[in-house]
Amino acid sequence: MKNVLICGGTGFIGSNFIRSLIKNNYKIINLDLLTYAASPITLSDFTKKKNYTFIKGDIGDKKKLKLIFKKYKPVSVINFAAETHVDRSIDSPSEFINTNILGFFNLINYSAEYWRKIKKKEFKFVQVSTDEVYGSVEKGSSIESSNIIPNSPYAASKSSADHLAFSFYKTYNFPAIIARSSNNYGPYQFPEKLIPLIILNALENKNLPIYGNGKHIRNWIHVEDNVEALKKILIKGKIGNIYNVGGDKEISNIVLVKKICQILDKIKPRENNKKYESLIKFVIDRPGHDKRYSLNSNKIKKNFKWKPKIDINTGLKLTINWYLNNKNWWEPIRKYKYKGERLGKNK
Repeated sequence: MKNVLICGGTGFIGSNFIRSLIKNNYKIINLDLLTYAASPITLSDFTKKKNYTFIKGDIGDKKKLKLIFKKYKPVSVINFAAETHVDRSIDSPSEFINTNILGFFNLINYSAEYWRKIKKKEFKFVQVSTDEVYGSVEKGSSIESSNIIPNSPYAASKSSADHLAFSFYKTYNFPAIIARSSNNYGPYQFPEKLIPLIILNALENKNLPIYGNGKHIRNWIHVEDNVEALKKILIKGKIGNIYNVGGDKEISNIVLVKKICQILDKIKPRENNKKYESLIKFVIDRPGHDKRYSLNSNKIKKNFKWKPKIDINTGLKLTINWYLNNKNWWEPIRKYKYKGERLGKNK
């Protein structure tokens, strides 16, 4: 059984990744600081599994990393640990610098020290990044060699980590791989993000905020499709390579929100019989808001025979039903951590 160190495994994508990978022949060590967006109950059903270990800790803590590497001797590291919400990066960029750049440097630097000692060819380090590093795309789609033009503190911090990862490969031949995913959605997503925010606000008869004119375009991928791609990258990915992982559907925010409203109208009608669309409210746009993201994922499709299986309509129905059936997960979050207030106003 191979040991894999997963950093940030209690967050949205990381927890879904663990739920999938644990079915395979892996011993999982989950290092997570349990910041605001991570809920301990997300993986509470795994606590008694013999091939799962949770360790509370910071990727910036070298002593903690040293103990983990010494005890568990992982053959791979995959890093999900990051501050992720663009709006929060506008309000508090220093937290993003501390975790996404300084913390990441500490993680990859110690991983490189460990790798030099064990000298195992099978060792891999996978950095999970984002399509936002490419910036706003006016025409066509971003490929792995496209220019990096981040426009938010969040995107800048993630692109910095990408540059560090690639520099360790080029300078030290360190076995680093970068995966850049498009907008994810699905179960266990913290409700500051657009899709769960809209779902939960609608269920609570609150306004459904749309930034600007609602015409900003995103490439959406269901988290289960992304997880399958990341597993292939972990197992088959070539060191020094970047892999874009995107869905096949681009959609504007306003069209997306209307789709959610239409699905809710059918499966959970409002008590007053009004349409959920009546709750839509256009609000002041986010500062520096990128107009469009678009990923070309032909590389991973060709190399690994991967493609997204869950279309946006099916994925939204699955996601809405998950939130309807898992109030025990999100109600404490809405009550104590995040009530749906506006972030990223550039105060």
